[in-house]
Amino acid sequence: MATTGQSDDTERLAQLTQPNESFALQRTTTDPYRGDLISDDSDENSTPTRASSSHDAGLSTSLSRSVSRSNRRRRTQTVLSRIRSRPPVGNFTHPLEHEKTTIEELVDFDGPADPYHPVNWPLHKKGTTTLLYALTTMTAAYASATISAGTNQISQEFHIGSQTATLATSLFLVGFGIGPLLWGPLSEVYGRKMAVLPPVFVAACMTFGTAVAKDVQTLMITRFFAGFFNSAPVTNTGGVLADLFPPSQRGIAIASYSIAVVTGPAIGPLIGAAFVSNASLGWRWTEYFSAILTLAVLLLDVIFCDETYPPKLLVYKARKLRIASGNWALHAKFEEWDISLTELAHKYLVRPIQIITTPIGFSICLYASFCYGILYMNLGAIPIIFGEKRHWTPVTSSLPFLGMLVGACIAGGINTLNQMYYNRRVAPGTINPELRLLPMMGGSVAFAGGLFIVGWCGPPENAPAVAPILGIGLVGVGFSTIFQSAINYLVDTFTKYGASAVAANTFLRSCFAAGFPLTVTPLYHNVGVPWGTSIFGFFAMALIPVPFLLYKFGERLRGRSKWSRDSVAKSRTRARDMQKELTGGREREKVEA
Repeated sequence: MATTGQSDDTERLAQLTQPNESFALQRTTTDPYRGDLISDDSDENSTPTRASSSHDAGLSTSLSRSVSRSNRRRRTQTVLSRIRSRPPVGNFTHPLEHEKTTIEELVDFDGPADPYHPVNWPLHKKGTTTLLYALTTMTAAYASATISAGTNQISQEFHIGSQTATLATSLFLVGFGIGPLLWGPLSEVYGRKMAVLPPVFVAACMTFGTAVAKDVQTLMITRFFAGFFNSAPVTNTGGVLADLFPPSQRGIAIASYSIAVVTGPAIGPLIGAAFVSNASLGWRWTEYFSAILTLAVLLLDVIFCDETYPPKLLVYKARKLRIASGNWALHAKFEEWDISLTELAHKYLVRPIQIITTPIGFSICLYASFCYGILYMNLGAIPIIFGEKRHWTPVTSSLPFLGMLVGACIAGGINTLNQMYYNRRVAPGTINPELRLLPMMGGSVAFAGGLFIVGWCGPPENAPAVAPILGIGLVGVGFSTIFQSAINYLVDTFTKYGASAVAANTFLRSCFAAGFPLTVTPLYHNVGVPWGTSIFGFFAMALIPVPFLLYKFGERLRGRSKWSRDSVAKSRTRARDMQKELTGGREREKVEA
């Protein structure tokens, strides 16, 4: 009898699992409104057949368990199934899926003079947007440097060495270098504003976390993530300026951005020293103030900043037109882009590495990164030169940082003059990247000379205090001219790959900046200020020929690389067109005469 019962169960189980049944259990989920797959032979209103007896109910339970085990095995076969924990939804279909939309449904700007395009915004709106993004960048750079004034207090409070305490600055800069690999792609998917403002808010929260840290682990982790999220404005402000200004005006805009980059590390240690010197405040208030400052600027950004990324603006325009007209076929070209993680990874991970391997990319990124490292090296060098050697108070010994800021302002004027010269030399619609290198030529000499002046005039027995301060000013002039020229040259050289080139530069310079603060203190204590600074001065001298060589051979090198030959072709094509226009105009004048 037992054998007969088992045989009947087997037959009934086989019947229930035949493929011609009206309901295929293995293709269903528990909720038909969330993507259940019904068999092709079944009606959309069909329902599972209920068991007519307790024996059938037992078989159904056994069958359900068997199907459940089978589903679990299938879910382990693909990552997607494991994430969804259910069978995947079938392919979507529509009767008109083979009829492509025409160009008439595409929403674009209304000609080159469309006031909706950021390039055509009123000057006051461009200026306000540039100022706010520059302030946001300045607060990020300020947050990177202000805690350096409290290194000794951090070391004493958490019972760690001074080098370990310096990691609070270095880890922030490591986050500065890694962050662009995320925020750059996001700005091209969700727009500049969404890729800047939310990360800045998170950065402010992380800075508050640093201020209330109870142990060194919390301090270091929050500093890293504060740098990671604060890198969003540093990464995307250059893109914002490219959205707002044509090449004929971009040099002036980049000058303002460069001044903001220098202002943060220049005033951060000074304000931080004022907090540290106050016994009732201490190093924690350097972080409280930094977070409050960040939130204040962020509030202004939320109120006054508009989106500047043209493809995203067209998405907004298409959305409003669809609602206003009722024509739901209207859309922006950007909406047709199926976002690919592989494509973004190639653009911001693989391509920057490929660009760095080119002669132009390697030399420019290396030079700009070295200068950026020197900027953050001064966070440890200036307190040693003026605090330890000349015995100035913490606040007074931070005042020479302002010499760097003054030098950056002078460099901004130099780059503005060079932009005017560039506009006179270059015809509209053409580019000449090598003309961007003229300020870098003079800046390279000033940068190296300033380092030697700071080193050998630093000890009080060698020269009065004004001498190293003048040297710091020269370093500021050299840094800003090199930094601004490098960004302009990279964008003009790699044209449509400019975002990848800037990403490569941002990553490399942050890595340099993270290492320099850790080396300067033991270097100065072991070999002294003159020779310690001279080591960096000799490297700066070795890099002086870079802008001169690129000025002479840059066009030839650009033509040989697949990443930069478009800039050469664009210039030559535009030059030929202008020559034809000039020749045609002369011929018309002869005919009329």
